This record gives sequence, structure tokens and C-alpha cells, in this order.
Amino acid sequence: MFQPHNLLQAFDRVTDYWSPKVIGRVNDQLLKVAKLKGHLVWHAHDDEDELFYVVKGQMRIELEQQIIHLGEGDFFTVPRGIRHNPVAEEECWIMLIEPASTKHTGDEITPQTRSLDEQLS
Repeated sequence: MFQPHNLLQAFDRVTDYWSPKVIGRVNDQLLKVAKLKGHLVWHAHDDEDELFYVVKGQMRIELEQQIIHLGEGDFFTVPRGIRHNPVAEEECWIMLIEPASTKHTGDEITPQTRSLDEQLS
């Protein structure tokens, strides 16, 4: 049976900052929700673009040559191969849309890095 899903209620599954949860799939793209606070790590995804959509709060995406500021309702796609660092001074809720092959922090491994299995749980 087909059912709609509520984006805001999906954030109930997110209990830790920087720990995305997969909430849906469109072809080979995963829809993920995450709560952010602080910063993640400078990283890149060599083969995948990554879309950040701010549902609640505000954040910035630091690029090597520019800083992108996002507020509620804004979205930005980080092109493949571009080093970036997401930052949120206060709690921010985002939805990510990215290929299933996208590694959470690219080739950078930190205590915040989450595997796809962890994101699916």
C-alpha cells in the first residue's frame, strides 16, 4: 500500500548531530534528514553532487573560495569534487539528496563519520 511521509516527523528518528538517517529513495538518490550543530569536517565527494536543503534553522557551507549561507527553505548543491565543510552555529535541520554511493565524509574518516548501514538504521 502506498503512503505519504511527513518530512518534519522524520526528524524524530535523528537523535545525534551529524548522523543522517535515510528516509526515502528516488531511483539511485537517497533522501536523508540530519540535525546539525557545530561543524563536520572539510571533505569532498569526488563522484557525487550533494544537495543540502534547510528545513529549520540556518547553516553555512564553507567552500575553499566562498561561503554559502542558507536559511529555512534554501537549498544548495555542492558539485562533485568540491571540498566543503558544513557548519551550523545553532541546531539546524536539513534534508540531503545524494546518490546512494556517497560516503558521509568522503575519504575523510572522523568520529562523526557514519556508514550507510548506520544511516539506514
